[in-house]
Amino acid sequence: MMNGMNGSVGFMGGGIVFTLFIIIIIVLIVMVSIWMFKTNNKQNYKEGNDNESLNILKQRLAKGEISEEEYDRLKNKLDR
Repeated sequence: MMNGMNGSVGFMGGGIVFTLFIIIIIVLIVMVSIWMFKTNNKQNYKEGNDNESLNILKQRLAKGEISEEEYDRLKNKLDR
């Protein structure tokens, strides 16, 4: 004989497993998306800061606030 009404218990059990599977897939997609977004933002932030620092350094050289030797030393430090 079948369990429940017309075998519906087997279907309901499969429905719950399928629903949990879909929820896990959605959570994984969201977590990967967040991780990728954070990684990309950190790289953009670092590149932006490097460019800004180099621009400030160039401006200081142009204004005569630092010598060419000091510029080269600081530029090498920023490149690391």
